[in-house]
Amino acid sequence: MRSTNIEQLPVAQQDMSTEVLEGLKKNSKELPSKYFYDKKGSWLFDRICELKEYYPTRTEISILKDNIDEMVQRIGPGIQLIEFGSGSSVKTRILLDHLDDLAVYVPIDISKDHLFKATNKLEGEYSDLEIHPVCADYTGTLELPDMDVEYERRVIFFPGSTIGNFTRERAQEFLGRMAHLLGDNGSLLIGVDLKKDPQVLQRAYDDDKGVTAAFNKNILENINRELGADFNLEQFEHLAVYNEEKGRVEMHLKSMCDQTANVAGEEISFEEGETIHTENSHKYSVEEFGQLASDWFEVEKVWTDEEDLFSVQYLTMKS
Repeated sequence: MRSTNIEQLPVAQQDMSTEVLEGLKKNSKELPSKYFYDKKGSWLFDRICELKEYYPTRTEISILKDNIDEMVQRIGPGIQLIEFGSGSSVKTRILLDHLDDLAVYVPIDISKDHLFKATNKLEGEYSDLEIHPVCADYTGTLELPDMDVEYERRVIFFPGSTIGNFTRERAQEFLGRMAHLLGDNGSLLIGVDLKKDPQVLQRAYDDDKGVTAAFNKNILENINRELGADFNLEQFEHLAVYNEEKGRVEMHLKSMCDQTANVAGEEISFEEGETIHTENSHKYSVEEFGQLASDWFEVEKVWTDEEDLFSVQYLTMKS
């Protein structure tokens, strides 16, 4: 039995215009990175994942494939598998092909169009799998709808090092919300990007083809469409820099001239060289991430590649 209906949960206590304007009015302008992921943004991110410079996707997939038997053994049968930011569910297929007696798969994504397309494709490939897609902003407080499906326990799959997009303080809060959603005997299978040579990071977030630049600028295109803004994308430049002190790659959009943009009925001024901070991607050592999650989780197992570029970690709830 399968579900083809997408459950739409309320998105955010604040609406988009409030969040965007609050960020743009700060002394150091910023925008919430979740607004990258409209239909075009989700497509561009899929293209980024295919780039030779962007190591996280292919490395994580390799780790999953090489260690899937042990991962599945730890996860066990009869689970409700929840995926945050499911996108195209490419990595999830590795789990779906090996998990025994999976009760239900719950992909959660903020882009309804992308979620609908991915769910339809999965339903064609896994005819016996019950899929309950949920369109929601998983970065906020989240309570899943009733699904009328029996399961042994919940397991969250959170690949792609998306946890690194949060500041360390917000990452801790987010891990706490995941723990609340999982319940006493739940577990978490999560991708965590590791600290490494800054030159490797620089190439990964500023590719030669300009796909990451287009992805970064798309946040302005999304705001133009949704809020009736008039950002001139040609007057902004993509920047990716490694902040060694904070252990993160930062993405910015730099204004190439003095300019003004109208956003949701308000004028926002930019000086030449001023930037909008659009995304962080924090990198952790294995020990640092274990400490970050230690209020709620115990790190039961860590799998890495031979070069220690990336990790997939299995965390269980503390008793």
